[in-house]
Amino acid sequence: MQILTQIPLSAQTILLLVASNIFMTFAWYGHLKSLATAPWYTAAMVSWGIALFEYLLQVPANRIGFQQAGFSIAQLKIMQEVITLAVFLPFAMIYLKQPFKLDFVWAGLCMVGAVYFIFRTP
Repeated sequence: MQILTQIPLSAQTILLLVASNIFMTFAWYGHLKSLATAPWYTAAMVSWGIALFEYLLQVPANRIGFQQAGFSIAQLKIMQEVITLAVFLPFAMIYLKQPFKLDFVWAGLCMVGAVYFIFRTP
């Protein structure tokens, strides 16, 4: 835990959100490959178990980000969406073997716009 206190609060927030999103991506989509032949309720229970770890990381991330790092709720939400896209695309392409599409680039550019507008100072 000593190492964690040496990391800036904003970086702690981002790292925890990335880790939580990895768990959530597996919870939401991993069963499509690994439990494809299992009944839906088995996949749901396994996904629910994985999602618990997501919440154990996401809740502290948002608390640190909002209460200590000074991020607004909107900034935390946009960060989460950008991280979701950054985690999901490699997951979809590598784990689920989905082909790359140019639409991924356009979606990423839209997210860059969202980041700009939510973090700019008027």
